[in-house]
Amino acid sequence: MIKYEQVEIKYGNFVAIENLNLEVREGEFFTFLGPSGCGKTTSLRALVGFLTPSKGKIIVGGDDVTNLPVEKRNIGMVFQSYALFPTMSVYENIAFGLKVKKLPKAEINQKVRAVAAKIQINDEQLRKNVSELSGGQQQRVALARAIVLEPKILCLDEPLSNLDAKLRIELRRELKRLQKDLGITTLYVTHDQEEALTLSDRIAVFNNGFIEQVGTPHEIYNHSSSEFVCDFIGDINRLETGILKKINEQEQAGLDIHKTGFVRIERCIDTEKPGYVSIEGVVIDKEFDGVMTKYTVKCGDEIIKYLEKNDGFQFYDEGDEISVFINPKDIMQF
Repeated sequence: MIKYEQVEIKYGNFVAIENLNLEVREGEFFTFLGPSGCGKTTSLRALVGFLTPSKGKIIVGGDDVTNLPVEKRNIGMVFQSYALFPTMSVYENIAFGLKVKKLPKAEINQKVRAVAAKIQINDEQLRKNVSELSGGQQQRVALARAIVLEPKILCLDEPLSNLDAKLRIELRRELKRLQKDLGITTLYVTHDQEEALTLSDRIAVFNNGFIEQVGTPHEIYNHSSSEFVCDFIGDINRLETGILKKINEQEQAGLDIHKTGFVRIERCIDTEKPGYVSIEGVVIDKEFDGVMTKYTVKCGDEIIKYLEKNDGFQFYDEGDEISVFINPKDIMQF
């Protein structure tokens, strides 16, 4: 559906994206994930047409759109800032693109009300000025304005980053439901790992203008292909020489003690199981969130964090001596 072929994007002499090769399938929810300044938004803007690559091609549905004007690409865009018209009503904002296309008034009305219903914007809200709406409601309007034009592709650039945590989670669910219902190919830019893992069919992890890994959320999280991906996605323990030696001595795991080992904190447990090795330590910190407690354990000169599900009974205090158990098969090295 979408192909980036050896795409390079420059700002003056600075190369922001170098030799980008990527394919997005039709109907897919595909996320560009990475820290600020890594090239994810630049790549999205090149697809929409706001930037022109200095090299390479961008193909959409078999057609080369590299130099095609923005308005001829049939791509919907939702910005982080929403980019709504504050003096217009919600209805007028959603209808704006349809009026530009000079559609009949009755058809515009039908399309606006249909998309408003899908995104749960009621008649009262349609009559309001955008400036009267909350951030979450404005984000719905921005989404409706993009979708009402029935684009082949929907691009969303950090669309939830201005919202509070609870509202972000609610709108995340709505976005995924809407994308499934519409079957629209969606490209989503975020620096939020949880958002990417929750929403995506596949993820491209960007780092300094390059893609480190492309895969499903399961693959990215459980089978990270580089130290950057491993460390960027989720909470992780870094195991150095001392702990790696102890693991090798107990289980003959064959770990390279000269390389850092990485293990997800939820893979570390406080109950002995076959194949797991024991690392003794002292609890130095705990974070309780209701469902889980995250313990920080000092093991010699190193630190191991692990999660314990709240059962209402077992609870360690700072200073308690405990054993943390790790399966060597869960340790990643690069």
